[in-house]
Order: sequence, then C-alpha cells, then structure tokens
Amino acid sequence: MAALQFSLEHTDSGSKARAGTIVTDHGTIRTPIFMPVGTAGSVKAVSQQQLKQDVKAQIILGNTYHLYLRPGTDTLEKAGGLHKFNGWDKPILTDSGGYQVFSLANNRKITEEGVVFQSHIDGSKHLFTPESVMDIERTIGADIIMAFDECPPYPSDKTYAEKSMHLTHRWLDRCFEQFNKTPDKYGYTQNLFPIVQGSTYTDLRKASCEYIASKNAVGNAIGGLSVGEPEPMMYEFCALCCNHLPADKPRYLMGVGTPWNILECISLGIDMFDCVMPTRNGRNAMLFTSKGVINIDNKKWEHDYSPIDDGIDCEVSQYYSKAYLRHLVKSKEILGLTIASVHNLAFYLWLVTEARKHIVQGDFNSWKNEMIPQLQQRL
Repeated sequence: MAALQFSLEHTDSGSKARAGTIVTDHGTIRTPIFMPVGTAGSVKAVSQQQLKQDVKAQIILGNTYHLYLRPGTDTLEKAGGLHKFNGWDKPILTDSGGYQVFSLANNRKITEEGVVFQSHIDGSKHLFTPESVMDIERTIGADIIMAFDECPPYPSDKTYAEKSMHLTHRWLDRCFEQFNKTPDKYGYTQNLFPIVQGSTYTDLRKASCEYIASKNAVGNAIGGLSVGEPEPMMYEFCALCCNHLPADKPRYLMGVGTPWNILECISLGIDMFDCVMPTRNGRNAMLFTSKGVINIDNKKWEHDYSPIDDGIDCEVSQYYSKAYLRHLVKSKEILGLTIASVHNLAFYLWLVTEARKHIVQGDFNSWKNEMIPQLQQRL
C-alpha cells in the first residue's frame, strides 16, 4: 500500500498541457484523463465490461451523497467497499457531496458544523459534516476521496464568496484531521484531495490555491467553475489556479465539460476531468463525434447507414449505423441509450488519449486549434 504517486512526463512546448501518470493501488491512470461519472455506483446505461472494453475508462466516479442515501454505508461496508459491490477493479474517485449541497439549495441549511439536508428519496433529514463525510467516503472505499466543501453559486457577491471560501478552508482542516486519524479501509490506500473555491474573484481564488497548496496533498482539485459563468471566465480562473497550484501534483477540474472545454483546459495545465455531459447528452440523442456534434433525432440521419463514428477506437461506434441508432432512439428502445452513452464516453476517452499523444509529440497546441472548430460543428 502506497500513497498516490504522480509523475510528470511531458509538457507541451506551445502551451501548459501536461502528460503524466498517476499510480494508485487499483492501477495506473495516464493523464490527461476523463473520468466517467457513476453517480449511484453505476455509469448510467453502461456496464462495467463496456466501460473497460469499449470506453477504455481508467477511473470512474462515485457520488457520496447518492451512495450514502442508497444503498447506504452498511451495505457497502458488508460488500467490502464499492469496488467489490459494483465489480469495478480499477481506481474510483468519490466526490464529497459538496456539489449536491450546492444543487439542493432549497432542501438544505449550511452552518459551521456542516450541512443539514433533506433526502430527495424520502424527505428524511441528514447532517453531513467534514468528519462524517470523511468516514462515509472511507466506507465507500474510493482510491481518491474529495474534501467536503461549499460550492458557491454563480454569480455570488464577494462577501458571500469570501465567507464561503473560508468555511471551505475550515472544513478542509477538519477533513484532514479526521482523515489522518482514521485508517484506510479494505487493505488499500485512500488519498484525500482538497478543493479550491473562491468564486470568480481573482484574489480569493489565489488565496484559496495557496491555502490548498499548503496542505501538501497528493493531488488538488478546482471546484466552483462550470456553474453558469461564461466560458472565457472559466478559462481565466482555470489558468489562474493552474499557475498557483503545485506543478508536481495532479490538477483535477471538477464537472467540466464539453470536448472543447476539455481541450482548452488541458492546454492550461489540467490533468483530470469529469462530467455527466457525455452520458446525459447521449441519453437525449446528442452525440459528440470526431467530426462534430450530431442530433441523432434529426430526420437527416434516417437513411445514413455509415458508422456512428469510424474515426475513434471503439467497436460500438464503428459497428452501429447512425440510421439504426436513430431508429432505436425514435422507438425509445433502451439499447439506444446504451449505444449513445458508450459512444460518447468512448469519444471523450479517445479525445484525451489523442491529446496525450500530441503532448508527447510536442504539437498539442496546433492540433488543439485545428480540432476545436471541427468538434464544435453541428453536423
């Protein structure tokens, strides 16, 4: 059992894009990486076998809030943790429930102690504190566990943003204290990442980066972006955070984003991404492809018997035609949701793998500038 190791292997000459390797007890992750979101212990409509074989996922996410409510920590502990419960033997990252606190604005109350919230399942009341969240995440059994934070909405006035940031920092101290006095579970190392906050205020973001860096954690995350702010602002604050977070630790930008967001943020120095977009959009007939964006619902695909995307390394994308996928979606066949989700995830993993290849070759920036207009096209 060893703490997470990160080695930086290449930096692009024309940008701050990095290629590296993260080693955990459940395996190696090559960065930059995209992590499929498995909210309730499952990536929606996609099996673990498909995640490995078709998507080529190296790490997936679990959601602390959802897993705590159902199936509950008792079930997960008896199973031997989420890896054993869902049969995924590669790395897992759990968020801390901080984002759910943000999105459940009408059903929660934030205090110094923590957050009281109402379950979306049965309306029952629960308290999340930094200490209880560390214990819950330990029990879920992720390789990378996130600190409990408050994610302020956009826009936030500066007084609120500053107060929220300091609360996140105080909670972080408590997270580390609890994390350091509790043992790893299930016989492998668990690693705690702190989260930068500070809304869209330069001085707050800088202060938060410095506070987070002072913890000397094995990796660091940037939260509170992609919550409604304009894209240029997201890039501005992403760049600022990358400039102030340690270069020898992986940087994880939470909840981002579109394929072009990911390429731009890789160029700023981000190593890890997650987003529900590939699966959610896939279930709603939107496909991301190497040639551009497709709404498979449109009549224009009715007689298009070409593969969904023969430009990416995925059997599902190359095997099924656009016409057939459209027919499944129109017929509300469950297989349509699976094919669309597998394809979109495989495309995202293909994209970050290609990005890594071009970083290593040293021509990432020029490749990115060619790719982005192509990926944004509506086909």
